[in-house]
Amino acid sequence: MKPLIETYYATFNSGDREALLELLTADVAHEINEGGTETGKDAFRSFLARMDRCYRETVEDLLVFTSDDPTRAAAEFFIRGEYLATDEGLPEATGQTYHLRVGAFFEIREGKIARVSNHYNLAEWMRMVGA
Repeated sequence: MKPLIETYYATFNSGDREALLELLTADVAHEINEGGTETGKDAFRSFLARMDRCYRETVEDLLVFTSDDPTRAAAEFFIRGEYLATDEGLPEATGQTYHLRVGAFFEIREGKIARVSNHYNLAEWMRMVGA
């Protein structure tokens, strides 16, 4: 389970979005920080495309937490990013940089990620980008 989560973030950092999507179940649930839940790889692919258009991000200092339950895991890391293009409903992007702590929770099914739930301090991110 730990190698799967480590591979997920290494693949995220590599920019290979199709390889990242291969780590997910077809019906993956993506719980967006302070947002709704999107279901399925197509929705996740669209989310990644929007993120890649608006942000350049790298996961750093990754710690993966597991338990005796093989269906659940968690991670803590920092996201280092640059705000490239204005994302809908957010402040104007002018190339601001940020370094933000993130927590994530996962459900694992049949060797793939079935749920990703990301959590970070949106108010702190807003401060970092000058909102």
